[in-house]
Amino acid sequence: MLKWAMLTGMFGVTSGMFAQSPIDAYTMSQNDLIGTARFMSMGGAFGALGADLSTLSQNPAGIGVYRSSDVGFTLNLDCQSASADYRGSRASQNQTKFLLNNIGAVGTWRLNLKAMPNINFGFTYNKRATFNRRYRGDVANLKTSLSNYIAGIANSYDLTEADVRSTNNYNPYNPGQNRFVPWSAILGYDSYLINPEGNPEVPNWQGQFGNGTSGSGYFSVAESGGIDEYNIVLGGNIANKVYWGMNFGIVSFNYNISSVWGESMRNAYVYDPNVRAVNQMDANWYMSNLYNMNGNGFNYQLGVIVKPIQELRLGLAFHTPTWFNITENYYADEVNYNYPFKQIPDGASGRDYAVTNNGDPTYSITRLASPWKVIASVAGVIGSKAIISFDYEWNGYKGMRFSEPTYTGWDNGWDYDWDFSYNAYTMTPEQAANQMIKTIYKNTNTIRVGAEYRVLDNLSVRAGYSYSPSPVTAEAKENLANIPTAGTLANFRLDNDTQYVTCGVGFNIKGFYADAAYVWKHMTSTYYPFSADPADVAGTSMPSNLTFNNSQVVLTLGYRF
Repeated sequence: MLKWAMLTGMFGVTSGMFAQSPIDAYTMSQNDLIGTARFMSMGGAFGALGADLSTLSQNPAGIGVYRSSDVGFTLNLDCQSASADYRGSRASQNQTKFLLNNIGAVGTWRLNLKAMPNINFGFTYNKRATFNRRYRGDVANLKTSLSNYIAGIANSYDLTEADVRSTNNYNPYNPGQNRFVPWSAILGYDSYLINPEGNPEVPNWQGQFGNGTSGSGYFSVAESGGIDEYNIVLGGNIANKVYWGMNFGIVSFNYNISSVWGESMRNAYVYDPNVRAVNQMDANWYMSNLYNMNGNGFNYQLGVIVKPIQELRLGLAFHTPTWFNITENYYADEVNYNYPFKQIPDGASGRDYAVTNNGDPTYSITRLASPWKVIASVAGVIGSKAIISFDYEWNGYKGMRFSEPTYTGWDNGWDYDWDFSYNAYTMTPEQAANQMIKTIYKNTNTIRVGAEYRVLDNLSVRAGYSYSPSPVTAEAKENLANIPTAGTLANFRLDNDTQYVTCGVGFNIKGFYADAAYVWKHMTSTYYPFSADPADVAGTSMPSNLTFNNSQVVLTLGYRF
């Protein structure tokens, strides 16, 4: 608890401050079960089998199993159903996407040597992860308000009204050296979400939710993008007993999140500029955010498959971290509000809005190392009829690491003054983010099981299952004050367990093959519109339970020669 309190104290003003977010580190480090139809229909349990285009990015030793050349591609129809549940209040949303999972080729160079019959080389494109999700929900009977969270941020930084108020000579979004003003506090002040009380030099900032306040909230989130990997693979065969391979992977990615959080409150505490005092009134407003990450990276993989007897295959693969270069784009965030009092110079009343930094976006460039990964596999071959395969995968999420940014645009409008916030803790923002990663995330153990049965000489049926536990620590789930997020995003999602149930069929004739698969993915998450008040570790954060069900129909076509 002491360590958590210290870390949340350092991140007590995350909104509008940090480019480095542990949530983003996990987003960039996850893999979906995506590949060829045969690979997916067997639950991805292919680490000891090989001779499939997907295995080149899982256990590169699979390329050594090839006895002939191969070209193929895979198409995927992904239908998603997402539902949100907040204390019995449910909302759902559906979407359908068409994906190119995989395309690649393997060439075989026959050496005709007993010790080394062949050396193989290959190139594949694989969709490593997809971020396409849409979900929305309602929160009846608010327990607190995002405005109270923002007020807590302002109090954590001991901000004065002069710090957040624009004048002819002062822009709070770029206040200059030796001073940092969180963007969310400025936006909250401009839209009447927060107001200072008491001593103007050391005010106590208050949000809109207080005694006698009631109301409801709603959220809408759209995530999109994905991670693509291009693999250059070399491998071979030693005496038809040992198969080896190595893969150099080049990764490109793009991630977008657009989110809206809205509140409709009665008897809210809102500053009325007409009387220069806080009055209780109706308050209706929503905050919209837009954030993007994109960039590239590289990794290296090494693997081996051993066949001690014809009926047994053993596999082992090591994956280095992917070393990412990330560009983070922070777009103008907006609060659109409606209060009973007159708000704009011409005397009109009704809806108005406030926007960050006069609508100007900014960006930063940083670096991230994803986790190490180890895959151990075993497969049994029963005659020429059946295969049973098992994979165990270890992901070292606690080892995700940010490096110092290579460029920040903070002082061009998104101020980022290190010393002001960190001298007291002798930590850079990257070091603090890495410490928080260790607190929020844990290493995971994924299991995959697959089976294939040859019904006819050219017809096979398949089935599989995959299970990945939640990567989030119990400590993080129980102590939810201040999960760091990027930019002015306040919302975040913590994933629970993920399961895949799969089946498929394969047909081949004279070198041509066609495989089809059906894949059902079930994942649950917990969505938080914002953390608890930074000044109140035990505060309520109003989580909603998310359920994602994906049905995928996958088709692979290829030719071996």
